[in-house]
Amino acid sequence: MDHSHSKPFPYEDILHLPHPVSSSHPPMPVKDRAAQFAPFAALTGYHDAVREASRFTDEETDLDENIKDLLDEKLRLLQQNIHLHPQVTILYFLPDGKKAGGTYASATGFVKKVDDYHHMILLQDGTVIPLEHIRELSGTIFM
Repeated sequence: MDHSHSKPFPYEDILHLPHPVSSSHPPMPVKDRAAQFAPFAALTGYHDAVREASRFTDEETDLDENIKDLLDEKLRLLQQNIHLHPQVTILYFLPDGKKAGGTYASATGFVKKVDDYHHMILLQDGTVIPLEHIRELSGTIFM
């Protein structure tokens, strides 16, 4: 662009003046000045909600009658031998507290108690497994 016949550089007359300082308003702290340029999060929690919605969960499968009968038999055997505190591995469904579905988990430990009243198995390490969510029960006691 040819500046030979145009006006001098715009604002050249104020370019080298000192920075104005207000006598009635104190200067803004540097951290507050920086904060005004931070990204605006109009949708607070939006990214967390998207991440939660995209998290996969499994659906709990229904057991057929043969498997239910087999599990009932194993639970009876377990109760008869509870004094031995047998070691078992339990595959069970763990419902998700935030959305429909859940995950399958496995726990191995020594059985402390089979509680029919509360419908759960308590392992010695404190793990509590609801009887209705058990999908598989294994251990040397069942062989």
